[in-house]
Amino acid sequence: MAPKLKLSDRQQHVLWATIRHYIATAEPVGSKTLVQEYGLSVSSATIRNILGHLERTGLLYQPHTSAGRIPSDSGYRLYVDELIAPNQQVGKQVEQTLGQELRWDWSFEALVQRAAQILAALSGYIALIALPQTANNRLRHLQLVAVASGQVMVIVVSDGYQTQSMLLNSAIATEDPEQVEGELQILSNFLSSKLRGRSLSELATLDWGELDREFARYADFLKGLLQELSQRSQFTSTTPIVIRGVSEVLRQPEFSQLEQVQMLLHLLEEEQDQLCPLILGSSPEQPAKRVRIRIGSENPLEPMRSCALVSCVYRQGEIPVGSVGMIGPTRMLYENAIALVESAADYLSEALSS
Repeated sequence: MAPKLKLSDRQQHVLWATIRHYIATAEPVGSKTLVQEYGLSVSSATIRNILGHLERTGLLYQPHTSAGRIPSDSGYRLYVDELIAPNQQVGKQVEQTLGQELRWDWSFEALVQRAAQILAALSGYIALIALPQTANNRLRHLQLVAVASGQVMVIVVSDGYQTQSMLLNSAIATEDPEQVEGELQILSNFLSSKLRGRSLSELATLDWGELDREFARYADFLKGLLQELSQRSQFTSTTPIVIRGVSEVLRQPEFSQLEQVQMLLHLLEEEQDQLCPLILGSSPEQPAKRVRIRIGSENPLEPMRSCALVSCVYRQGEIPVGSVGMIGPTRMLYENAIALVESAADYLSEALSS
């Protein structure tokens, strides 16, 4: 996470120019380059002092002692959060292209396949679109089982008899195992009867006023449980993800090491169940933002640590059912990527809801 820093306007401009130049060239940036190419009306010495300050605050670093500076993950985070806005021209371009090349009378899968190709071609990055999974996503049965002190195993069976399980921390405090088991069984029965037949994706939006007062002591646990279920239920391990643009992005200098490329390809091809929650789940940096951005070390998966992931959910009505994502190096044109995934998600939402 980027430190909460207050930079002066000049410091912000130097950081912005440094990152923009590095995104364009993949070469460390020095003070003379910034003065010559970005019209900064100060001396190289002043720029060097500012670059030194930005390095000390962790926003830039030098890959070698004699080299210029390049952005850190924290520098990119500040750049994304405070120094740029989505490229509206790119957003309009992708809207126009999707409208011209896609037809709503196609199957939705065919539409997604072509949309992913268009996004990869326009961006030069890897485009990922998870297909919606709603047909078997209604709750049939829910069971809570105490597995350790302070932990509960949640087992969910959908109406298609698909089973999901997860471990959650519990706020239920008692030293009596039999009491815990009995209370969890009561909660299991209560939740199954209240939620049977509901779409899992709508669980987080329940009207809590309808829940019986006798379960008020479990309110926080239940709310956290249902929000977690709602998020995780969007994708099962078999959820297909349409992926395009891999060969293009692997030409970037960040992917010059064979081992790194192999790890990323293995993730994209063999471990999509790990990738799915990242595409749909909120970023810890931006829990409330529509477009979610994970930069470098913010990604929990090792093959993604040198990458940036930009994603945006698309909806059927008010329910999120899938997501549009884009993977590239941390040296990404974020203002373009944000506009691309947001516009594509809007298009797919409209196609599904029409």
